[in-house]
Amino acid sequence: MPPKRKSKKTPEDEPAEKQVKVDEAGTSNGKGKTPKPKKEDSLESLPEGTDTSFPKEFNPDKVTEDGRKSSLKITSWNINGLRAWMKGDGLDYLKTYDPDILCVQETKCSKAKLPKESEVDGYHAYWSSAETEGYAGTGMYTKTKPVNVTYGIGQKKHDNEGRTITAEFDKFFLVTSYVPNSGKGLVRLNYRTKEWDVDFREYIKKLDAQKPVILCGDLNVAHTPADLKNPKTNKKTAGFTEAEREEFTNLLAEGYVDSFRELYPNARDCFSFWTYMMNSRAKNVGWRLDYFVLSQRLKVDLCDSIIQQSIMGSDHCPIMLSMAL
Repeated sequence: MPPKRKSKKTPEDEPAEKQVKVDEAGTSNGKGKTPKPKKEDSLESLPEGTDTSFPKEFNPDKVTEDGRKSSLKITSWNINGLRAWMKGDGLDYLKTYDPDILCVQETKCSKAKLPKESEVDGYHAYWSSAETEGYAGTGMYTKTKPVNVTYGIGQKKHDNEGRTITAEFDKFFLVTSYVPNSGKGLVRLNYRTKEWDVDFREYIKKLDAQKPVILCGDLNVAHTPADLKNPKTNKKTAGFTEAEREEFTNLLAEGYVDSFRELYPNARDCFSFWTYMMNSRAKNVGWRLDYFVLSQRLKVDLCDSIIQQSIMGSDHCPIMLSMAL
């Protein structure tokens, strides 16, 4: 497992799981007692023999329900620092897995300081950086040049942290986003749920009125109790508050699907993030924070949605979507 990298971070940018005040086994709430979970925060009991597995590698034989083969592979990966990721051979991922598009989040690098190695033969690259160096930021590599690329969601109060890139292709919009974390002590919860989530949802809806949307990225929410190891002890932790989960539900209700849960509703231990602390990755004590969300009308084109848990290089692992588009 890669060592924890030191960087200057503001409290609100700390990943939710690094703020947890309980131990990762969920044995204490800081007062010597384990809080009793509400019923809705408990894992659903599944019938004996239920398949809880999920794919961790791309399978070219996976097809749509009507038998069409995949023609598009998109990867999303929170790389937790572009320069450190590249020093750790992160770009080898492009050579090994050959995605048509790679979206990255939390690049922590201004455009002025992009390393030369960030230019990759065969890919067009696009970057959105925060006004504060070493904070947030997103990027996109794509083999096919988009019809158009825009940065942010068109509102100044949201667009100074480099959190969103939108690429328009012939048949769809691809939006990659690093959604704001609610922060230590939930200091940014109101901004996250009452401002960002509301405005971002409206932004996606406007795009969807023109073409179907593929949304990917670190969305900083574990939507259900099955999306993190210890739901019982994290109800007041950024990323698993009732308000954040409800806002994600509201997004889906507008006509979108969580591609992974669409295919693997009973999957367990399907995490994409593990804190560097307490040997969490080796124990697979993590959270599913990274998603591919699709417009409903793209469901017919869905082949697979995988979580590549074996791939190192960040505190997140890459996720991959395959589509027949």
